[in-house]
Amino acid sequence: MADAGAEVWLVLAIMNSLLYDKRTQRIANHRLIIMSTNHQVLARKWRPRNFQNMVGQEAILRMLANALEQKRIHHAYLFTGTRGVGKTSLARILCKCLNCETGITATPCDTCNTCRAIDAGQFLDLFEVDAASRTKVEDTRELLDNVLYPPTQGRYKIYLIDEVHMLSNHSFNALLKTLEEPPEHVKFLLATTDPKRLPITILSRCLQFNLKRITPEQIARHLQHICQTEQIEQEPLALEKLARAADGSMRDALSLLDQAIAYGHGSVKKAEVYAMLGSMAEDNLLPLLDALAAQDGKQLFHVLRQLTESAPDFQQLLDELISLLHKIAVAQIVPETLQDAAIATYITAITPEDIQLYYQIALLGKRDLPFASTPQQGFEMTLLRMLAFKPTAATKKTITPAVAVVKTPVIAKTEVVVPATVPVVADNPVPTPPPAQLQEWRELLPKLELTGMTYALAANCTLESMTEQKITLALSTLHQPMLNPKLKERMTEAVSRYFKQPMHLEIKLTSEEIVTPMKQQKTEHDQKLSSARESILQNPQVKKLLEMYDATVEVALI
Repeated sequence: MADAGAEVWLVLAIMNSLLYDKRTQRIANHRLIIMSTNHQVLARKWRPRNFQNMVGQEAILRMLANALEQKRIHHAYLFTGTRGVGKTSLARILCKCLNCETGITATPCDTCNTCRAIDAGQFLDLFEVDAASRTKVEDTRELLDNVLYPPTQGRYKIYLIDEVHMLSNHSFNALLKTLEEPPEHVKFLLATTDPKRLPITILSRCLQFNLKRITPEQIARHLQHICQTEQIEQEPLALEKLARAADGSMRDALSLLDQAIAYGHGSVKKAEVYAMLGSMAEDNLLPLLDALAAQDGKQLFHVLRQLTESAPDFQQLLDELISLLHKIAVAQIVPETLQDAAIATYITAITPEDIQLYYQIALLGKRDLPFASTPQQGFEMTLLRMLAFKPTAATKKTITPAVAVVKTPVIAKTEVVVPATVPVVADNPVPTPPPAQLQEWRELLPKLELTGMTYALAANCTLESMTEQKITLALSTLHQPMLNPKLKERMTEAVSRYFKQPMHLEIKLTSEEIVTPMKQQKTEHDQKLSSARESILQNPQVKKLLEMYDATVEVALI
């Protein structure tokens, strides 16, 4: 019986052993699955490891590289800039440059034990501290207790303090003396997003480098390089949208790219990126511009109703509209910068003056959007302002009242406004009547409906000759900078539109003095001021005021 019992126990032990092996095998297999599915985010995978991988900080990299090559090494560096521009990454690269086993160099090898340890966060002589979580003076004193001891693994002991502005005043005081005169084997690398909160005593002891925001073009190029390397299908317009949404931060751009890849099932498409960010594509805003160009309010609200069905973010909608207007304005001045063929028609369909007005209205609408009852209402009112306001040509001359302002000396501190008793008529005869050509061109000018710089150019010209199909104008060489092909083309279009037939416009430059509508208008204005002044000075009340207060008369036409 004893032998039989022993056999039973032996069988049970073997079965338990087999079950345990199967269970441990399942656990091991599960761990292998977890290890095989481990994913490293792009912001960490593509973190710069050397100066060559940094994006958008060429000036700072050049200064640091030259200083390292010349062995002109400072004891404390301060890196400032907005989030995600590479402050901490640059500090770690500088740590590798100072401790690389090949020597102090601007191009660390990235293969020696020191470089690999720094990249892996295992370098014993790199003390990386987050000042936001260690603000107390005790933490700072504990950190500085080991400053006097030499490095154990590398050439220098590196103290990297991130968000250093979060330290308390007592912590700054504890750091101050060591920061000013540290041992030869110690280097301080400080990083902050808010240098204004640092005491001036700290700033004066550091070599400061201000990392600038990375431009959307640089971010887009880098994202495209990453997608090509990672073999990710992408569309350039989608990457440009991600670059603009990153707002100058490369880290934010890489995080957004990770989200876009997950949202698009491994690809980065324009429509999916816009849907992920909750914004509208520029193509969806083009019908709004069509309605604005046609000055059609009914069509405008029809398009707006279609846009609101997708529940957009009206703040982002205004941002996209502002960006679109900016592209059109730039293309109107520099046509060769146009890259999007979809907006080519708006370069001529909407005048530059209107584009500038729409841009300013959109900016003000974006500012006032939080104060509207609803974001949609604020957006609609912004579009209604674009329909309601429009640049107009110079208004015709009317009878202009004159007001005399009697100004006394400063001692009297009295100012009396007296209305003119003698009306001043704008149609005062000019002593020397203008030539027939000038009068004809001056009468024609308001009918052409020109605005802005185009009107200014036409008003500074004078008519030399006019036939059924050709108009010849003269322009003084003093105003030659105003003459450009675009303005001349608009004048030609206006003249052809007025005469309802194709007209050829020629503008000749002359060094002789010419009488133009602008000059004649100024002459008439000066004469009206002089006439009004003489009339007001004859007023008995004004004379009495001038004698009593030793005042002077300033005349303004309103």
